[in-house]
Amino acid sequence: MKLIHKLLILPAVCLITVSCELEDGENLNGPTAESIQNGISRGELEQTVSGVLSDMRLRIDTQVDGQSLAGREYYRFQSSDPRWASDVMTGNLDDNTFYTTGPYGARYTVIKNVNLILDGIRNSLGVFEPDEIEAAEGFLKTIKAHELLMVANQQYENGMRVEVSDPDNLGPFVSYEEALTFISNLLTEASTQLSNGSSDFPFNLPEGFNIANTLAEFQKFNKALHARVEVYRNNYDSAVTLLEDSFMNLNGDLSESVYFTFSQSGLDFPNPLFFSINQTVANARIVHPSFIQDTLTGDNRISKVDRREEALTQSDLSGLYNVFVYKTIVDDVDVIRNEELVLLYAEALHISNPSEAVAAINIVRNAADLDDYTGGTSPEELVDEILLQRRYSLFAEGGHRWIDMRRFNRLDQLPNDRPQDNVFTQFPTPAAENR
Repeated sequence: MKLIHKLLILPAVCLITVSCELEDGENLNGPTAESIQNGISRGELEQTVSGVLSDMRLRIDTQVDGQSLAGREYYRFQSSDPRWASDVMTGNLDDNTFYTTGPYGARYTVIKNVNLILDGIRNSLGVFEPDEIEAAEGFLKTIKAHELLMVANQQYENGMRVEVSDPDNLGPFVSYEEALTFISNLLTEASTQLSNGSSDFPFNLPEGFNIANTLAEFQKFNKALHARVEVYRNNYDSAVTLLEDSFMNLNGDLSESVYFTFSQSGLDFPNPLFFSINQTVANARIVHPSFIQDTLTGDNRISKVDRREEALTQSDLSGLYNVFVYKTIVDDVDVIRNEELVLLYAEALHISNPSEAVAAINIVRNAADLDDYTGGTSPEELVDEILLQRRYSLFAEGGHRWIDMRRFNRLDQLPNDRPQDNVFTQFPTPAAENR
C-alpha cells in the first residue's frame, strides 16, 4: 500500500491544544474524516483548522535536522541513533526510515486533512455564506501550498505527488519544476479567493498568525510564501511584485513573522528544535566549524551559537559550539519572517536593479551590526553576498542553506569532513510509495 494512501486516510484531525496522535492515527477528541467530508459545521471547522495548524508543526525537527545536516549547518549527535552521523552525512540514505518517511508523511497528513475540510465546506449546504467559503478556501489552499513546498524542497528531482485528494486514485509523480508551478498556481487561486472573501474568517487563528488574522493581512502572508516560490523558480519580476504586496517592510522589524507556538502544557508539546546548551552526544546539535570560521567580524548573528567548555565529538565529527537559535523550550518557530523577505527582495533585484539589491542587503547587514556592503555588483558577486547573508540570517531554521546552494548549483562548495562523506541533492522517495 502506498505511504500516502496509508497516511492520508486518518479518521480524525487533532486539535491545536490536544496532541492526541495515537499509533493508528485515530483521535478520540475530534470529528471524524467522514463527518468532515460529508458536511462540516461551524464548530467543526474551528476545531479542524486548529488541528491542521497544530499538525503543521509535527516532524519539523526531523525535516530541519535532515536538511541542515545536508547543508552542513550543524551536526546532529544522537548516540541512540547514529544514522544522523552515518546515513545523512555520507549521503547513503535509507528510503524506509524516520528521516525519510517522517517529514514526508507529516506533510501529506496535513495536506490530506486540508482536502477533507475543503470537501466538508463545499458539502455544508446553507451553513456558510459564499464569501465565507471563499475566505476559508483561500486560507486552506495557502496552508496546503506551504506543505507541498516543504515536500518539494525535500524530494527535489525525485518528484512528488501534488494531487492526493482521492486516496484511492492518487495523482502521478511530477517533477520539481512542475510541483513549483502547481504550488504557484494554487497560491494565486488562494489569493483570488481571499480577495473575494468576507471581512473575517469563519474561524479564529492562533497567536502565531497575529499579523495575518484578517483576510487582507493573511493575503500578505500568502504573497510572502508565493514570493519564496517565485524566487525558487527564478521568476524575479513576479517575486518583486509579490514582495511589494506582502508584509515585507524594508524599514520595519526584521523579526516580524508568522510563526508556530509551543508550550509545556500536557495538551501540547514543546519546541522540538530546542536543546539546552549542556547537551552530550546523547542528544545534541553542534555547529559546523565552517559556520564559525566564516563569520564576519562583529556579526551579531553569532548569538545563534553558544561556545562549549570543550568540543563535542562523535563518529569523527567534532564541534565547539552548540546551536542556540532557540533559547527556551517554548520559543516560537517562524514560518516566514520579514528578514527572509528582504533578502528575497535583494535576490529578485540582483540582476535588474543591483543598486536597490545592495540597499536591501545593507538593511540586513546593518541589523547584524555590519558595515554596508562594498563588494562588486555583478550578478555572481551579489549572489555570493546574498547567500552569505541568508546563511547567517536563516541559520538552523529551515534547511535554507542546502536549498540555496542547490538552487545555485553550489552543493560541491559545501564541506565534507570525512573521506566517506557526501552532500546529497534530495531525499529518497519512501519505499512504501511503490512508484
